[in-house]
Amino acid sequence: MDLAVLFGVCLLVSGVAIRVGIALAGYLGIMDHPGGHKQHQASTPFVGGFGLMTVVVSASLLADTFFADVTLAPLSGILFGALAIFLTGLVDDIWRLGFKPRFIVQALVALSMVFLGGVELRSLGELVPGVVVDLGWLAIPLTVFATIGLINAINMMDGIDGLSGTGSLVSLALTGIVAYYGNGSSYVFLIVALMGGVAGFLYYNLRYPGNRRARVFLGDNGSMLLGFLFAWLFIAMSQGEQAAMTPVTALWLLALPLMDTVGVMLRRVWFGGSPFRADRNHLHHLFVRAGFRVSDVVLLAAVMQVLFGLIGVCGFLLGVPEYLMFWLFLGVFAVYFVVILRPARLVTRLRQLNRWLGLPSVQVRGIFVGYLRREKSPEIVAVISQGLGSTYDFQLGVYEMDRSSTDGRNVYCVVHIHTDGDEQLIGNIQRDARRIKRRIAGQPGLEVRLLMGRSSPNSRVGAGEPLLPGSSREADRRGVRSTLIYSMERGCCPVESTVPGFEVSVPPSCR
Repeated sequence: MDLAVLFGVCLLVSGVAIRVGIALAGYLGIMDHPGGHKQHQASTPFVGGFGLMTVVVSASLLADTFFADVTLAPLSGILFGALAIFLTGLVDDIWRLGFKPRFIVQALVALSMVFLGGVELRSLGELVPGVVVDLGWLAIPLTVFATIGLINAINMMDGIDGLSGTGSLVSLALTGIVAYYGNGSSYVFLIVALMGGVAGFLYYNLRYPGNRRARVFLGDNGSMLLGFLFAWLFIAMSQGEQAAMTPVTALWLLALPLMDTVGVMLRRVWFGGSPFRADRNHLHHLFVRAGFRVSDVVLLAAVMQVLFGLIGVCGFLLGVPEYLMFWLFLGVFAVYFVVILRPARLVTRLRQLNRWLGLPSVQVRGIFVGYLRREKSPEIVAVISQGLGSTYDFQLGVYEMDRSSTDGRNVYCVVHIHTDGDEQLIGNIQRDARRIKRRIAGQPGLEVRLLMGRSSPNSRVGAGEPLLPGSSREADRRGVRSTLIYSMERGCCPVESTVPGFEVSVPPSCR
């Protein structure tokens, strides 16, 4: 019960702090403006770290007041490192620091973990049967290296709405399970507090009904802070005689961002580039390029992280030898690296996966129904207009091809809908297409499918026009042209009809 209250309090504290941050963002210049390769279309505050930093401070006060039995590494070390990395990220969000100044501060913060907090990576565990890898004089350099790596892994994961927050929440929950059943119950307090802070951030950052885009971003001030806290937890919990978990378990608990970061950097080196040169070949970028909605990418990434994390948790709790878990991790990473080595090929596979899963695609631009005889057009148009939702505008056109098929089916219907990247609307369109398909199931030979836009890989989500059957591009390709014989807007108002007696019965709600 105490932990549930702690979670609720930290969620509220985070939400309030972020709301205050939103109000101050414009004055402080902490705004991410659209343009360039960015996908968002509105200026958005970089204030996710405000909520997390406030939770860290609040957790230290709550520990002294209500959780006297909690014994963490010196909180002064956590607070100093958290504040330093938060302020560095905030400066970077406003003035855009280069990677070198960021790395210097991250290294100094890692040193503060060692000398102020006593948190140091002294052993990597039994990576080879019968051989425990103790680091000796390499302990401090590898502590710095591991901390910088985790900070930047979370930072690079922060690419689309809800991804870094959801992934972090999953990893924290799994880490809490390990801490509870391991020897680290004292760390459960900090983990639950951070979960509340991340949940408060996700309220503003996730896409869900009523929140079609993120209202705040995590920013470098938030992602770097999260990475530092993960580094602190993982190193502190995996070292010493009373360690709560093995170092290898930590790899599995944050497997997806670690594999994605290392894999992308190795790929850049593989093709002769700089490992620090940004590109759009992270796994979440490839999912979006393949047409997945952002909310679906977040869900799939969360599922992947749960599966990876559970492998680590089960391996630890069941006592699987560390070296087996380590080499299994390397094997999974090797497969992952081979898969992402050719992004264009992977995008093609992901498009097939999207269709196989039956998920809506961000490239949806409407619905296609065909082919039918001309005299059946009014009946089918009526079915389509009744099957479409009443919450969006659309244009419905009936086209006749200039080349008849053997059975006279040379007419088709196209419903064009301006989605503007609205993921909830795209889901509604898919639902309506299925409804229309069910209603005309008794009509032999009729095809109902979603109409897709054609976008270049580098265009923003939501860009691109559909390749309509009978359009100039399609006509040039197939040598078949089509003539518009009837059209309506919003499913109720006829605009043009060249078919004598073409009368359509529409629902009373459209009149």
